[in-house]
Amino acid sequence: MHPYLGALCGGVLIGLAAVLLMAALGRIAGVSGIASGLIVGGAGGRAWRLAFVLGLLAGPLLLWWLRGDSGIGAPQVGLPWMALAGLLVGIGTRLGGGCTSGHGVCGIARLSPRSLLATAVFMVFGIATVFVLRHLLGVGP
Repeated sequence: MHPYLGALCGGVLIGLAAVLLMAALGRIAGVSGIASGLIVGGAGGRAWRLAFVLGLLAGPLLLWWLRGDSGIGAPQVGLPWMALAGLLVGIGTRLGGGCTSGHGVCGIARLSPRSLLATAVFMVFGIATVFVLRHLLGVGP
């Protein structure tokens, strides 16, 4: 399968999932908010949040089962670096008032100026980070 076709199918499925969650439960598919509500939220709404997170985890496992591999190589960094990266993403998510799925998928679809700005900031800093790591520090492929 052509890599762009896989990305297109993935994007369509993400959009469809966001629409279905909004239509069925009136909730925005912001993954950080869903995960946060699962951990620190009250008992109300815990079941759908758990189902959503388990679905996120089941997707790659299903792909691995169907293909024999996930198509993604093992991380090239150790656990401490991954933990630090996760911590920084969590801090950034809190500071930004949401994550890429909440702002980039759902917020832009709702024509939210705040989400448009947040997504632009995510993109600029993501591109800058890759440039610095790969071209200035020589890290990565």
